[in-house]
Amino acid sequence: MTASFDLFTLIERGGWVMWPLLGVSVTALAISLERTWFWWSLDSRSEQERLRAILRALRNGDRSKAESLVEEKGGVYDQLAKRMLDEGPDDAVAVEMIEQLRGKTERFMNILSTIVTASPMLGILGTVTGIIQSFELLGGQRALVDPRDVSSGIGEALITTAAGLVIALAALFPYMLFRGYAERALGRFESIVTSAKQGLGPVRNWSVKR
Repeated sequence: MTASFDLFTLIERGGWVMWPLLGVSVTALAISLERTWFWWSLDSRSEQERLRAILRALRNGDRSKAESLVEEKGGVYDQLAKRMLDEGPDDAVAVEMIEQLRGKTERFMNILSTIVTASPMLGILGTVTGIIQSFELLGGQRALVDPRDVSSGIGEALITTAAGLVIALAALFPYMLFRGYAERALGRFESIVTSAKQGLGPVRNWSVKR
């Protein structure tokens, strides 16, 4: 109850800009949790061992072994390996499939990047509105009775600036981490295609599975 009360008190003191900041912070948290689960399931030790086995089978041209290792509803690596097994190691097929899979590995990255950029700007907007509020009180017609009226505007400015920076920093680290995972996945895609070309041979000699 105390933590909840303090949160809503902070939002009230920060003004209306705190609400969109709260919204982007919840969005960033949800994306981070979803991406963490995605990469954890894809990069677990068992999955990495199975990927290495798939690469060995493809390099050795052991089609039956590779097919037994590839899961029907597996992750992005399984989908690419299965496509290479079904249609042969053709460059056009590989590029098409990799572009499709990049949508899964880079999912929500544009949103997370926007949050990193927009959060400080929202904080600055709150700073401007808080300072404007303070100056309106100082330059108003009526006498200023309580100095806390001015300090509330300054407090709003400081709170929103701090909140925007904290949210941006909190979203930046997972964004860079997930971006690194996506780039590593792209390298593994290339390894799968290269292994398939090495073991399965040119497409013209490949009997496409029907």
